[in-house]
Order: sequence, then structure tokens, then C-alpha cells
Amino acid sequence: MSTVTMYCTAVCPYCSRAEMLLKQRGVADIHKIRIDQDPAQRVAMMERTGRRTVPQIYINDTHVGGFDDLWALDRAQGLLPLLNS
Repeated sequence: MSTVTMYCTAVCPYCSRAEMLLKQRGVADIHKIRIDQDPAQRVAMMERTGRRTVPQIYINDTHVGGFDDLWALDRAQGLLPLLNS
């Protein structure tokens, strides 16, 4: 299974939904980077993704995007192949 990294905050419904979807697809471990606890991580996320909102999800080195992007990828049946690569 691929490595999943998610930039998130403690109170973010989209982060919770993304985590729920990933777990439904068999992801047991999500490396969470809490940007609300470490301002330097927020800066790093914005530099890495070019985005300011959470969640920002990476599967291995592929930037998937936010929850809407993750959900669209799953609906297009592209999530499982990416997770299994």
C-alpha cells in the first residue's frame, strides 16, 4: 500500500471526510501533518502545494489535492490504482 500524507487541522470536516474515504479504501495509516499546531508546516504546505486550504493529500509523491479532488478521483476509479501502486 502507498504512503498517504495529509496536511490537516483539528477541526476540519473535509479532513475527517478524506480520512474516512481513505480508510474505506483500505488505508490503515495516514501520516497527518497538523498545520494548526505548527505555523512552519502551514508555510511548507503552501510552498509544496500552492494551496492554502486543508486537507492537502499526497499519495506517495503524487499531490491529489483536497477532499473534492480525492472524491472525484475515487469516483473516476483512479484512487485504488494510485493507492496500490
